[in-house]
Amino acid sequence: MPAHALDWRLERSVSASASFTDNVNQSATDPENALILSVTPSFTLRSLGSRRVQATLQYGLTGVARSGEDDRTDLHHNLNAMGKAELIDDFLFIDGSARISQELISLLGSPADAEINDRNRATVGTYTISPYIQQRIGAFANAQARYTNSGAIFENDVASDATSNAFNASLNSGTRFTDLSWGLSYSIREVDNRDENVGDSTFERVTASAGYVLSRKFRVFGSVGQEWNDFLSATETDGSSWSVGAGWAPTRRTSLEASVGERFFGNTYSATARHRTRASNWNLSYVEDVSDISQFLGTTGTMHDYQCLVDGEIQIFEDWPFSFPPAPTNCVSFNARPGLLFDLRNGVFVSKTLRAGVSWGKGKLNYSLSAFDSRRDYQLLDSEDRSRGVTGAVNYRYAPKTNVIGSVGLTRNEVPATLSGAADREDDLLTLSLGINHQFAADLSGALAFRHIQRDSNVADADYEENRLTASVNMRF
Repeated sequence: MPAHALDWRLERSVSASASFTDNVNQSATDPENALILSVTPSFTLRSLGSRRVQATLQYGLTGVARSGEDDRTDLHHNLNAMGKAELIDDFLFIDGSARISQELISLLGSPADAEINDRNRATVGTYTISPYIQQRIGAFANAQARYTNSGAIFENDVASDATSNAFNASLNSGTRFTDLSWGLSYSIREVDNRDENVGDSTFERVTASAGYVLSRKFRVFGSVGQEWNDFLSATETDGSSWSVGAGWAPTRRTSLEASVGERFFGNTYSATARHRTRASNWNLSYVEDVSDISQFLGTTGTMHDYQCLVDGEIQIFEDWPFSFPPAPTNCVSFNARPGLLFDLRNGVFVSKTLRAGVSWGKGKLNYSLSAFDSRRDYQLLDSEDRSRGVTGAVNYRYAPKTNVIGSVGLTRNEVPATLSGAADREDDLLTLSLGINHQFAADLSGALAFRHIQRDSNVADADYEENRLTASVNMRF
């Protein structure tokens, strides 16, 4: 029983903000002033003291009141929960996760956060539960079999609710093999969509892989396989697959891996690179895969980049999946990437995502630069949309407890006529922000931030500008 004993750490906080905007609807023809007041009580619950059980739950409830020409009140739920447990020593395990967030419905509408303007946002819930077994077959191989049930639920029928059942099995080389590695895998995933126009989907695949270490710094690898897919598509969905690649790690701080191959939808590529120095961190990744909205949302909703003052030190949190800050101390968001949920009815797509970033610091200054390029090739419509952008941010420690943060970001969204319902559309979104935050006490912090947003579009009456001033305070207890 002592092995199952759990301690829990509860962290509670409440934050409040007041924002004044001169274009709450982000409209080109009818800008409206508004004062938006919000309050968010939240808590984080973490398990401690157990090797066999790890769990984290973070929840916040945001109440919003708007005054002015747009006079409305709203409540928004935000949840992220993750957990895993070892039920039988070295044999039976279970993982689970749940998420609730407000995601964009369409990139053609307002990209504002739900607190400012929620007309282009929908509350989305996703969950997964995955029991699995794994077994060592001596030093020869490691075996695993996993079942996963997952789902996606959308507010007000903005997309088709979906549930999926998946089974994965694998057999990989054990410790007996040093320079040579090998693996066999099988997977099947069945998706049940509530909307009959989207249709149900089945994805099945078998793969054999092998790798060989040529030297301490260099290795090669490859795979062959076959897949059988069944979903609404304008192209062939079955076919063979292959890939070859290489990995290079000249030092402990530098690694590079890349591969090229082919699947039923055409040539495929992947790459990851990391480099770390005393003052900087560099990273790059490129991934291609077949996906649908039920699977995509499990790992990709709106992501935030924060800079926070933690114990007197500046920390950068990238890809934070919550709308509330990652630390109870003073934080300022300098970038937010939407979950790309527009035109959710278009079904299965090939996702192609490139991301790169660097952060470095010297003395009182910390910098960060990030870029992304995300494309979705919808198989049913034989059409592709694209979103890409770059963001730079700088943090200056003006005093031990005071920081000034500035950022600039530019995003381009490209939506073809087959998806927009009209003409091909290109929108350029420019965001400028400048803020100051201060730690008043160990449990009390505040911030003042100005943000300018401007959208230029090739479509009439889609351009707009917005200026926003926000004062916020956070207290933990």
